[in-house]
Amino acid sequence: MMWQDIVFLAGNVFSVAALAPTLRDETSKIPLGTSLPSLTLGFVYGTAFLTMGMTYSAAGALLTGVIWGLIALFRSPADVSELGASLRRSSDVAPSASPPGAD
Repeated sequence: MMWQDIVFLAGNVFSVAALAPTLRDETSKIPLGTSLPSLTLGFVYGTAFLTMGMTYSAAGALLTGVIWGLIALFRSPADVSELGASLRRSSDVAPSASPPGAD
């Protein structure tokens, strides 16, 4: 085992510990534009570490990818159609009165 394997494992364990509160908090809403790329990177890094024989680093990166996957699954914003309707409602403004002399 190389010392770098332990360093990368420690970094990934820290990431998992930092992400755990987000996964537990039912009010958290993390956009898929954040969680899906992070999920992908976790799996890509995990695969790369595995091919280099860095088993502990690979396990940590894959675990981080799994956590991001769970965040994508359970903490992404609600239904997209609801989000669109909400945005349309917030952009609706009362019509303003015509300025004087604008006839």
